[in-house]
Amino acid sequence: MKIPVVHGIIDRRILVNYHVDPSVLVPLLPAPFRPKLVRGFGMIGICLIRLKKVRPKFIPSWLGISSENAAHRTAVEWDDDGEVREGVYVRRRDTNSRLNSLAGGRLFPGIHHHASFTVSESLDRFDVALHSDDGVTNMSVRSYRADRLPTSSVFHSLDDASAFFQAGSLGYSATSDPSLFQGLELKCLNWRMEPLAVEEVRSSYFDDESRFPKGSIEFDSALLMRGIAHEWHGKTDLCSMPMLQPA
Repeated sequence: MKIPVVHGIIDRRILVNYHVDPSVLVPLLPAPFRPKLVRGFGMIGICLIRLKKVRPKFIPSWLGISSENAAHRTAVEWDDDGEVREGVYVRRRDTNSRLNSLAGGRLFPGIHHHASFTVSESLDRFDVALHSDDGVTNMSVRSYRADRLPTSSVFHSLDDASAFFQAGSLGYSATSDPSLFQGLELKCLNWRMEPLAVEEVRSSYFDDESRFPKGSIEFDSALLMRGIAHEWHGKTDLCSMPMLQPA
């Protein structure tokens, strides 16, 4: 799905990350995606992002829209014309914007489900909860700024984690067609990440032992980005079914 280049500000972005046994993760991914591994683990998580002044470049910033959004993501690789590509597979998007939920999957990539967000923030604390209207997504995180990543993280340092997630800027979202994925690339005009310490995190998806049996998934880390000028670039849809050649 091709859209005009969209500009805006990432007012706040929290990446809540889990490391997962890849053998559990593989059945949850549609073709052509496979887990991108970090020291033998798959990486899955949720991006909680508040966007401001989002608009096409030709529209003044004061006419831009703001929204709270969430994306369930998995770091993936796939093959494309003999090359290995990397990015994220987005299985679900939630938003508090009625416009986003109406236009998602139609005017811009990715189906967006409407949800209510509860946010309490200060300079050092970041507490976010969301409940989708359809009851599928329930998630909350309580966190505060920290100096370092947890010792249990698979990442050796903040720079290690930052480089990993910066490389996953290209996302493909699920659609109503299980073989078709809509592409969107995030280009940050500046890139800064900070570690967050998490006091509590709950998720209806990641806590579901029917998907992630006990011992197969563990909270890894949380990362914070603030005040990031960015652009969204629509990408050609990705189809997992090979095109039939004419007879």
